[in-house]
Amino acid sequence: MSKIGFIGVGLMGHGMAARLMRAGHNLTVIAHRNRAPIDDLVAKGAREAASLADIAAGQDAIFLCVTGTPQVESILAAIGPSLAANQIVVDTGTSIPDSTTRLAADLAVRGIGWADAPVGGGVQNAANGELVSMVGATAADFARVKTWLEATSKAVHHMGGPGTGHRAKLLNNMVSVGQAALVLQAYTIARKSGLDWQKLFEIMMAGIARSGSLERIMVPALRGDFDGYVFSASNAGKDLGYAADFTDASGEPSGVPAALRDYFLDAAMQHGGGTLISQLLKGG
Repeated sequence: MSKIGFIGVGLMGHGMAARLMRAGHNLTVIAHRNRAPIDDLVAKGAREAASLADIAAGQDAIFLCVTGTPQVESILAAIGPSLAANQIVVDTGTSIPDSTTRLAADLAVRGIGWADAPVGGGVQNAANGELVSMVGATAADFARVKTWLEATSKAVHHMGGPGTGHRAKLLNNMVSVGQAALVLQAYTIARKSGLDWQKLFEIMMAGIARSGSLERIMVPALRGDFDGYVFSASNAGKDLGYAADFTDASGEPSGVPAALRDYFLDAAMQHGGGTLISQLLKGG
């Protein structure tokens, strides 16, 4: 089995790390702010590293599941001296594609592999190994990471070379989180207009308004549970900001993702960045 260092065992990362261990891989993890997921993984047999340099040395792969590009770049700068040829870095978060391609090229010079392998799905999907991975890597590097990713995901798609996984992820989030914004706005207006949420939901579910975001938010919300969409307002704004920049660089008008970015960043300012986007529907 493989030796894997895993940096970022938060809500998503913990589930992915646990699935890798369940598949028989030897995991090394490192604490950040929350001890609970670290303690759980160590109890299951993971080793806890004392430093970023320690977590990188001697591993077959180093998985990252962190907030975004600044964190990825900072971690790569920290672990870079400890990396060696034939290791591979796997970024499972949502990052800026241009940064991704630069990092991959810099590592390739040293014989170190790279895969951007962001995932679609939620925290429960991560715990159950039912994520969807979209991978940007050379053919050789994809062949190396595929088995690991199959431990965390029900589907693993090779999108092309480095950076293509993150491009696909930004477009995926533009649609999924964009749909969530429409759901939040529609049901907020419905409440203010005196419309019955249950009846409106049944109408939408019976027509083309049906979506995964609608179900994820509204099925629990109709029971009074507003924690159904486990994704923070600040992360939604960050991802859609990346998507707006990517859209602009492609030559397409970026007004839609930019408006969605502003919607969630405004919500983060008003309600706190850690507020789940489904909690924005809770009302007063």
